[in-house]
Amino acid sequence: MKFLISMHINPAVLDALTDEERAAIGEGHGRFMEALKESGEFILTQALADPSQAAVVAVRNGQPVVTDGPFLESKEYLGGFYLVDCESKERAIELAAQIPDSAIEGLGIEVRQVMFSEGQLEA
Repeated sequence: MKFLISMHINPAVLDALTDEERAAIGEGHGRFMEALKESGEFILTQALADPSQAAVVAVRNGQPVVTDGPFLESKEYLGGFYLVDCESKERAIELAAQIPDSAIEGLGIEVRQVMFSEGQLEA
């Protein structure tokens, strides 16, 4: 089963961290990725640019309308994700709890099963 483990960022929380705490998060992600690769559950991870660099696209009257910035105004935003292949939702939750961000109050980790991938309905 494939799961998307998404990391939701609150810039105010990150800004309040010390340099050492930020470094520990980065090192923790490195260890987490290595463990996922060793277990065979790793598929992909990506970090996303700040939402201020986003473009929102909508089609109106057959023409694309593009606006700058995030789709939603909110203090939290999607900062990145891990795509994993593991045996169950319980295992995906266990993995999510190992992400360093999960130990920091104000940052969120979400686990969602992938339902459609490369032409196949996963259900």
